Amino acid sequence: MRRIEVWGGVECTVNRVGDVYLDQLELSGHRGRLDDLDRLASLGIAALRYPVIWEITAPDGADRADFHFADERLGRLRQLGVDPIVTLVHHGSGPRHTSIVDESFVDGLSAFARAVAERYPWVKRWTPVNEPLTTARFSTLYGHWYPHQRDEGTFFRATLTECLAIARAMEQIRAVIPDAELIQTEDVAHVFSTDHLRYQAEYENERRWLSLDLLTGRVVPGHWFFQRMLNAGVEERALRAMSERPCAPDVVGLNYYMTSDRLLDERVDRYPPHLHGGNGREAYADVEAVRVLPDGVVGHRRSLLEAWERYRLPVAITELHLGCTRDEQLRWMDEAWKGAHEAADEGADVRAITVWSLFGAFGWDTLVTRAGRYEPGAFDVRGGTPRPTAIAWATRDLATKGEIAHPAVVGVPWWRRPERLQFPRDGGEIDGPMSASPRGRPILIVGAGGTLGRGFVAACELRGLHAVGRKRGELDVTDRAALARALDELRPWAVVNAAGYVRVDDAEHEPGRCFRVNAEAAALLAEECCARDLPLLTYSTDLVFDGAQRRPYRESDGVRPLSVYGRSKVEAERRVSEICSRALIIRTSAFFGPDDQANFVTIALRALAAGESFRAAADAVVSPTYVPDLVHASLDLLIDGAHGTFHLANAGETTWAKLAARAAQLADVSTRALVAVPTAQLGLRAARPLYSALGSARGASLPELEDALARYLRERAA
Repeated sequence: MRRIEVWGGVECTVNRVGDVYLDQLELSGHRGRLDDLDRLASLGIAALRYPVIWEITAPDGADRADFHFADERLGRLRQLGVDPIVTLVHHGSGPRHTSIVDESFVDGLSAFARAVAERYPWVKRWTPVNEPLTTARFSTLYGHWYPHQRDEGTFFRATLTECLAIARAMEQIRAVIPDAELIQTEDVAHVFSTDHLRYQAEYENERRWLSLDLLTGRVVPGHWFFQRMLNAGVEERALRAMSERPCAPDVVGLNYYMTSDRLLDERVDRYPPHLHGGNGREAYADVEAVRVLPDGVVGHRRSLLEAWERYRLPVAITELHLGCTRDEQLRWMDEAWKGAHEAADEGADVRAITVWSLFGAFGWDTLVTRAGRYEPGAFDVRGGTPRPTAIAWATRDLATKGEIAHPAVVGVPWWRRPERLQFPRDGGEIDGPMSASPRGRPILIVGAGGTLGRGFVAACELRGLHAVGRKRGELDVTDRAALARALDELRPWAVVNAAGYVRVDDAEHEPGRCFRVNAEAAALLAEECCARDLPLLTYSTDLVFDGAQRRPYRESDGVRPLSVYGRSKVEAERRVSEICSRALIIRTSAFFGPDDQANFVTIALRALAAGESFRAAADAVVSPTYVPDLVHASLDLLIDGAHGTFHLANAGETTWAKLAARAAQLADVSTRALVAVPTAQLGLRAARPLYSALGSARGASLPELEDALARYLRERAA
């Protein structure tokens, strides 16, 4: 049996919205980093989907192309022994003088393809147009991208134009490189429905194959869409030109996403308004099938087998990405890898799975109509220099060992657990407890009774991560023998130190106890973890700074604590760093959580709601941090194997008084009893910096504070 390879891909969408081009290579910074290719080669991938984008390379015609970027990058890939799969158009519409509904698109792209092939005659694998059907849907059926049309006739013409362009481009490429291969990608959504909407599901399930059917010459009289396309205004001459000169892919590449599978349901009252849609004939909800159907997603195995059985051509997973927590990203990879092998075992000629996108992706939460949210991939680019994530290590594992070795991959993924069902098919309540995950080696959470420790226990349960919590009365963090015994008995794969002395003012009168719990205990834990080669996550504070500067403090800024508590944390940082090279130290600030009664936001809202006077500092600037955001980001870093110091706080700095006022406004609580005063009037024993906002030079980030406050209030209400 042919060995299934591991390929990689760089998100290279250059799509047009109005007169603006959104370039993923610019957003990720990859255009300016040649050494990225060395990072990718180190993963052991056999091939890389890589862009030589028409709109960017030759906006004024193939004869005026600027190949500087491609020369440098393709040349380096060749030196590294990584086989490029060259993409010429990726969700684009071509240069400004054309579009996917313009006949000039065909001649323009084929001329560009010839020029690229002549320049790089050693490149064997090509994708002239990525996902032609999907691009046509987004551009001419839904109107998100240029040319922003919304009718079926334009959609059919756009799909046919792209497929003709692919065929003619490959003819030009093969005139130069006779053995050039077409790796044709497409998103293969599965559509389910109620009995009433079966006709619509049947239509969409046939439509998903249209681009591949066109390329294989199947759209002839009697085909599901032949007459419908003619009725919608497609010229029969153009349609027959495609069937008379087809261009069957050498590999059918399937881009399969969690949201690809849909359910159509005419009972719109069961779903929120943003899921309502229709087909012009009747209204229905269009919902992610994973949120409704008992069986969840169709999966990679079935998708590969369907394509294989339809075309009898080699198949591959050409995009493999999940915008989720790192453990779930690992599980999605693992499921795809196993699904590919299952399909191969059943007779399909499966060539590869493709880790996509290696440098992450921007804006797919907005369907790339603006920059939007960033989702990391094998590397996280938010710190400038790409930081490898657990996806990088998993990619290397698959390429070299044939399995993912990371302990976080163990567990039932969220798309296979019953709690994913937001809209049960029968419309009833969701019954049953959370699914139990397989019991692999746990994460040990020390200090599980505190706010932070409880947050970790809840987050691990939500993510299907096996965790064991030990509260203060169950494990004395200052007792080396007790720590060693717990580590030997539980055999965790990682340790989270959420224990600590947190009474900042009391520490001024109890310095010995504060240092014993915060510094000495942390050092003991670091020594025991280091002896067992275990990663350790521990926490520090913004109070290690003196507040002298007026920009957010970054990880490399010098520390100068003003209090006993701050000095204890500085000592803990120093000792842990010296002892344990795998230690991850996270500085955070002013955290608040939905189940904590003692945090500033909760206390402020309780007092203000009761009409009691509440005094808050108006001159001390901080970065409040929502505990669920903090623990999820911390777990991702821990799973990644990150080490050293990171700053994590919700984006946005504020004073304590403004924080109380904003929380009250969002909660619809009067602020009449809020009294904003200078810090000096609060009678605090320990000195605090008047500015301790946290920023990060390492790319660590949490959602905006405003968003966190809104979620905090929703959780409190629930």
